[in-house]
Amino acid sequence: MKKLVVSAFALALISFTSVQAQTASQATADHSAHQEAVAQKTTKADQKEKVAVKTEDLPEGIQKTIKSDDFKGWTVKKAFLVTEPDKAQYYELQVANGKENALVKLDKEGRNVG
Repeated sequence: MKKLVVSAFALALISFTSVQAQTASQATADHSAHQEAVAQKTTKADQKEKVAVKTEDLPEGIQKTIKSDDFKGWTVKKAFLVTEPDKAQYYELQVANGKENALVKLDKEGRNVG
């Protein structure tokens, strides 16, 4: 009889522990989902803005730079005006030379910024 009572007590204790673990696990999952939603909102607010620009519409300083000897053999495939969260702006150019690709960041004067 004593063994039966001890076994029943152990089973009840295990069941209680299991229920508590499931409740804690669910609370952790809910908290994680909330944190992820907050992080996504923050990320969107902090993201930089990229606007496509036609190569022929790039500022004169950049036009001179991409026609210089430094860019000889390279072709601008895509260009973007990038505005950082702090409102700083630069142009991001995706350039190619044969099978070689590169990403170049220039200010409106055509100077390398990154």
